[in-house]
Amino acid sequence: MKDHRLKPNYEIKRKPEANLRNYYTVLLETGLILTLIILTILVRIDFRTTESEIIIVDEQEIVEMEEIVQTQQDRTVPPPPRQPVPVAVPNHEIIEDIDIMIDAEMDLGSFLDMPPPPPQEEAAEEPEEDFFILVEQMPELIGGLQELQRQVRYPERALRAQIQGRVYIQFIVNERGEVENPRVIRGIGGGCDEEALRVVSNAKFVPGMQRGRPVRVQYSLPVVFMIRS
Repeated sequence: MKDHRLKPNYEIKRKPEANLRNYYTVLLETGLILTLIILTILVRIDFRTTESEIIIVDEQEIVEMEEIVQTQQDRTVPPPPRQPVPVAVPNHEIIEDIDIMIDAEMDLGSFLDMPPPPPQEEAAEEPEEDFFILVEQMPELIGGLQELQRQVRYPERALRAQIQGRVYIQFIVNERGEVENPRVIRGIGGGCDEEALRVVSNAKFVPGMQRGRPVRVQYSLPVVFMIRS
């Protein structure tokens, strides 16, 4: 059997230039340079096949211009209307002329009887306000608001429902200082509105004055309802 163990190469020792390991670096660099040159050449080579482009030109449609002949419409004239057929009148009939007496039927000098005019609706006269809203001297409540509030009796319904607030009454103070036409303009319910009307209706005022004489003045008062614990 052959001995495959490595044995010292005595030829290399006698001739050191025969050892290829001394040229390993040079050979490696040379191989890399050759490889780069081959790759650069391959990249620059165009392997595409040159095909001739075929341009297809669509056939252009031919548009023919037709001449349009203008037509004229013949207007037919309608036939003339028929003439009335004359009717023969017998010779033995005599047509008498009739005289129309206009003067006999209508007398232009007389007065014509005209129908009576329609009755005019009487325009509803709006009642003029016979009171003032602002005067030189406004009415004054006799006794003041405190005296008016003492006369208020709290309604039982309002007490049970815990209703409180102000009731505003508007009225007219006449020339004698009396209250006329009292009405609630803002109420709270629970019987308080009726009680406020009762108290204000019995109130007395010093009448308002305008140019030195008493006049009717529109006035308003608040009536307070408050539950005191």
